[in-house]
Amino acid sequence: MHILPPVRPEKSIERLTGILEPIAEEVKVVPRKRITWTHKGRQQMYLFQHGELSMLRASDGLLLVTVYEPHLFGIAEMIQPTQGHILRAETESTILRVDAAQAEDLFRQQGVWEEVAAVLSYHTAYLIYRDAQVVQQRTYSVIRNHLQEMILLPEEARMRTTILDYIQDRTLLSRSSILNVLSALKQGKYIAFRRGGYLLEVGHLPESF
Repeated sequence: MHILPPVRPEKSIERLTGILEPIAEEVKVVPRKRITWTHKGRQQMYLFQHGELSMLRASDGLLLVTVYEPHLFGIAEMIQPTQGHILRAETESTILRVDAAQAEDLFRQQGVWEEVAAVLSYHTAYLIYRDAQVVQQRTYSVIRNHLQEMILLPEEARMRTTILDYIQDRTLLSRSSILNVLSALKQGKYIAFRRGGYLLEVGHLPESF
């Protein structure tokens, strides 16, 4: 069964961001900079404002998701600081850093735990969606899913990363298995990419190949 991606809780993100902005500290982050969940020994939350930011699995650096729109990170870590994930800027980015304990106090004062739950549920649902894309799937299915995901990215983002890098960063597939499938899809005129492997077009991809 095909699982649809979860819908971003835009209003909840906006409301929580509005509450936290007055106590937040702006931080400019350079490309490839990794951001940890603590600052001066205290747990943090991050309000992503501009740029391109990825979440990686801390154990092996597997890329879980990249965001381009304003977003709020650190709610799960505020409640359960397991340090299982880290953030990484892909381009020059602007984030706001907030002390998690202060954020929690404000959430309690403002009575916005319903919004907190909506954002936390979204993050959980996204991880379930992502697992459905890659876990116990055939190699072709995994590549197909990521091609369909990649073509929806802004063109600027697609022209910064090759198809091979995009899929390898997000899966455990080998370079050769990815390239074999991409070559077959290109020969079948299902996809088009420019020199260097930058995705230009994705047609109707077959269910199996």
